[in-house]
Amino acid sequence: MNVFFLCLCVCLALPRSYAALAHLDDMMADAPKDHSHPKGEDHHDAQLDRCKGIEFDAITPDEKGNTFFFKGDHLWNGFSGPAELSNGTFKEMDEYHHLGHIDAAFRMHHKDDPTAHDHVFFFLDDKVFSYYDHTLEKGYPKEIQQEFPDIPNHLDAAVECPKGECVTDSVLFFKGNEVYHFDIKTKLTKKKVWSHLPNCTSAFRWLEHYYCFHGHSFTRFHPVSGEVTGEYPKDARNYFMRCGEGFGHGAGTRKMKCSEIKLNAATIDDKGREYAFQDSVYMRLDEHRDGNHPFPITRQWKEISGEVDAVFSYGDNMYFIQGDQVYIYKSAAHYTLIEGYPKPLKEELGIDGPVDAAFVCGDNTIVHIIQGQKMYDIDLTASPRAITREMPIPIPKVDAAVCDAHGVKVFIGPEYYDFGSPMVLAVAKMIPNPHKISPERFGCEE
Repeated sequence: MNVFFLCLCVCLALPRSYAALAHLDDMMADAPKDHSHPKGEDHHDAQLDRCKGIEFDAITPDEKGNTFFFKGDHLWNGFSGPAELSNGTFKEMDEYHHLGHIDAAFRMHHKDDPTAHDHVFFFLDDKVFSYYDHTLEKGYPKEIQQEFPDIPNHLDAAVECPKGECVTDSVLFFKGNEVYHFDIKTKLTKKKVWSHLPNCTSAFRWLEHYYCFHGHSFTRFHPVSGEVTGEYPKDARNYFMRCGEGFGHGAGTRKMKCSEIKLNAATIDDKGREYAFQDSVYMRLDEHRDGNHPFPITRQWKEISGEVDAVFSYGDNMYFIQGDQVYIYKSAAHYTLIEGYPKPLKEELGIDGPVDAAFVCGDNTIVHIIQGQKMYDIDLTASPRAITREMPIPIPKVDAAVCDAHGVKVFIGPEYYDFGSPMVLAVAKMIPNPHKISPERFGCEE
C-alpha cells in the first residue's frame, strides 16, 4: 500500500461529524421539532458521549474553520474532546427563547458581501441568529423569512454551497424530504423533493463534499442533484470523530511525513481551487481552515483511474494527462468529462507522451510541458496544436509544476524550487535553493 493512500486512511479517521435529532414519522413531517425537553436532562449532563451514537442537532464550521457539533445545549469544538455548554462559546444562547436546542446551522459563503461572509447562522423555530467571532450580531434574532424569504420555519438542517460547487453562491435548507436551494445574491428559492435521500437531521460541507446526517449515520450527496454515489449510509463514528478502539477508517496507520511526499501533478483552476495529486489521490491546498485531507481521484473525476502524469487548467477546463491519453473536464458546478474524451495526447496537443509536468500561467494561452530536461510551449488557441518552442531547463527530473501569482513552482520529491516565470526557468544557469513542503500546506508531519 503506498504512503499517500495510508495518509488517506488516517485523515479520514481523524474528523467525524454526526447527525441530529431522530426524525419524526411521516404523519409528523410538517410538525415543529419538540423543544420542550427538560433542560436539566442535557444542561448539566457532563456525560454526553458522541461515540455512543448521539444524534446531533446541527454541525457547522465557524469563520476560522473550527467545526462545532451541537446536541441540546451542549457542543463539541472539533473532532475530539469532551462536550461543553453552548453558551460558553456562543454567549447569548440562553438569552433568547432559552435556547437549549437549535434546529440547523451553517457558515455563510458570500465573498462579494464582507458584511455577511463567514458569519454563522443558527435557526430555532421561526427565528434566525447571526454570529461573527462568536458574538451575536446587532439586530438579531430575526424572523427567518426576513433574512431568508420563502424558507420555512422549524428546519431540519442547512448547509452552505459556494459558487463552483452549486451554480451560484447558495444555501441548502432541509425540511423532511424537501430541499430549498436559496440563492444568496438574488434571494430566490427553488424547492426540490429528494425522496431518494434520507431525511437529513444535520448537514455538513467538508472539503467540497456534502454530507447528510441521519441517526448516527451519514450519506454523501451531490449538492445540485442530490445524487448519492457509493455505498451509503456509513457510521459517522468511523469518520467524523475520534472514538478509539473499534472505530476509525484505517485505524493503526500513521500520518505521512513531509519527507515522503512526491507529487505527480499540481494545478490551480479558474475558480482558484488548488489541487495536488500523488499516486491515486488528490488534496485541496487552498482550504487550510477546513484541514488538509487526501481523497481518491475517482471521487472528483470518476473516469480517472490510477496515477496521472500531469494536470493543467486552461479557461474553465482541466486537462489530465495520463500516458499517451488526455482527459478534459469542464469545471462548472462540478467537474464533468467532455464528450469524446479521453483522446490521444498527440491528437489533442501535438506531442507524444508520457510527460513529466504541465502548467499554464494565469490567462496565458500557452501550456508549458516538461519532458526530461526540456520544456515545450504549445499554443492552446492554435488548430491543430503543435510545439511552437523548445527550451532546455536546468533541473534533471521534474515531478510536478504549477504556475501561480508568484511564478512557477517546480516540485522534486518533498522540495520545490521557485522561478519568477517560465522564461526564468528556461534561461536559469543555476538551480535556486529549494524550499521544503510545509506541514501547513500538506497536512504532513515534519
